[in-house]
Amino acid sequence: MPATGGNGSRGSEAAEGFLREAEARLLDLSVESQRAEWVHATYLSLDTADLAARAFARRVRASVEMARNWTRFDSADLPADLRRKGLLLRLSQSLVAPSGPGESEELAHRVAAMEGRYATFRVVLPGRKEPTDLEGLSRILAESDDPALMEAAWNGWHEVGRPMRADFLRYVDLANRGARELGFADTGEMWRSRYDMPPDQLTAEVERLWEQVAPLYRDLHRWVRQRLMERYPELVSDGGPIPAHLLGNMWAQSWESLSTGITPTGISGGPALTDVLRARISDPREMVRYAERFFTSIGFEPLPASFWERSMFSRPKDREVVCHASAWDLDFDQDVRIKMCIETTGEEFQVIHHELGHTYYQLACRRQPFLFRDSAHDGFHEALGDLIGLSVTPAYLARIGLAGADPAPASPVGGLLRIALDKVPFLPFSVAVDRWRWEVFSGRVGPDQLNRRWWELREELQGIAPPSRRDPDTFDAGAKYHIPASVPYLRYFLAYILQFQMHRALARASGWDGALHEFTIYGNREAGARLRTMMEMGQSRPWPEALESVTGERRMDASGLLEYFRPLRDWLNREQRR
Repeated sequence: MPATGGNGSRGSEAAEGFLREAEARLLDLSVESQRAEWVHATYLSLDTADLAARAFARRVRASVEMARNWTRFDSADLPADLRRKGLLLRLSQSLVAPSGPGESEELAHRVAAMEGRYATFRVVLPGRKEPTDLEGLSRILAESDDPALMEAAWNGWHEVGRPMRADFLRYVDLANRGARELGFADTGEMWRSRYDMPPDQLTAEVERLWEQVAPLYRDLHRWVRQRLMERYPELVSDGGPIPAHLLGNMWAQSWESLSTGITPTGISGGPALTDVLRARISDPREMVRYAERFFTSIGFEPLPASFWERSMFSRPKDREVVCHASAWDLDFDQDVRIKMCIETTGEEFQVIHHELGHTYYQLACRRQPFLFRDSAHDGFHEALGDLIGLSVTPAYLARIGLAGADPAPASPVGGLLRIALDKVPFLPFSVAVDRWRWEVFSGRVGPDQLNRRWWELREELQGIAPPSRRDPDTFDAGAKYHIPASVPYLRYFLAYILQFQMHRALARASGWDGALHEFTIYGNREAGARLRTMMEMGQSRPWPEALESVTGERRMDASGLLEYFRPLRDWLNREQRR
């Protein structure tokens, strides 16, 4: 019989040996799967999808097998680091297939099919012969002032989900059965178990943090709705939800593109970064070089030469690819890459800084044992990149020669409004996405309620509604990449809380006494050292310890976000009283 944790030191030795072998096997399978997925994402075809799905299925099968076998060794008598590794082994996959014959392959192929449809879907708009991809449809929503065209673009893209519905329902069934085999009630509970607290406590934490920021969102929503009523009086009503196609983004998760049209006269948002970039940069790699130089300014090493040789920076002309921006760690050592179809815009400049945040996090924790080579929780990975984005201030742009000819505005309202229109609407959207999925995974929302519940949550939390009636066969959640790709979304909500909390802590540690939105860590090696300490910990310690290493605090708190936007909220309240 195998030794167990209850046998003292022999049990610990057996558990340690099991985990050592498990980590080596998982590393090999993860590298194989990552490489196959990279090839599929950058050379979309049925063949590459099959190769990626098979490699993914092998990894999932092995990780589930090892997670089940770990129960023979798990014991309260084991050292804390071994018990933590065992827990992370159970949670190592976001997607777990059941053990039935062929079910791992089926689950992988279902997800690959949904991802492939998402990546290749095109819309033929009225009056046009050529089909339009998601990027083109998104530009229409961001730049057009024709509500009929915007509605056609929105409706057209949301047809992507309809054929996914059957695959999605089967995916839910398979993933839930896999999660139950590991001892979880469903996939949602498995996802919520990754945060060093009971799943129910995490749900309460999310509600607490949302309630902290909800008043700011409601103030912004009220003000934006009033502006849109003036522009589209026949479409927007006082006190009602805002039609989703009028908010400048396919998912109404960012309203930044509205800023040029609804910002009051006399309130400047500061220099137009897109115009400056387009005047000075012809190679998208140079956009990435700026972000790399940000990290070297705070004490990090330049990126490996292989990063520049192997990343995808532009949309290829000869094949279909997944353009959704992402950072990749192919060998969990130094073969790091990003995959983007970079356009020369201020928004993409921010996205690149964000993606390199992932890259530097991957490099920083690579010396940890394999099961610890991740961020403290997934929200930290996302927060790091966004934290760097908060330092892309007018002062930073001036220091690197990208400020343009326009001086910084005397009032902070314009710049803060632009940032708020980008970030604040994302808060309720990110809560809605995973709250919906948790309800679907738990069975609270049945197959015939998928779309109705999706829009109930969107209206309840975001105060938005679809532009037209949605029939029961539509599957609008499938129009958001992370749903067909099975990527948990709560990480983004937590990241939006953490980035401001860490930004404020670094400002205070630096002795900054100015407005929080003006602070940048560019060139600040002390701030870089704090971040490196957190990043090098990986997932080896519970996340409150990682948070404490940067902020001195052990609880996530949205007051940093509220402080950052305080001048804007004061202005919104004054505007409301007029």
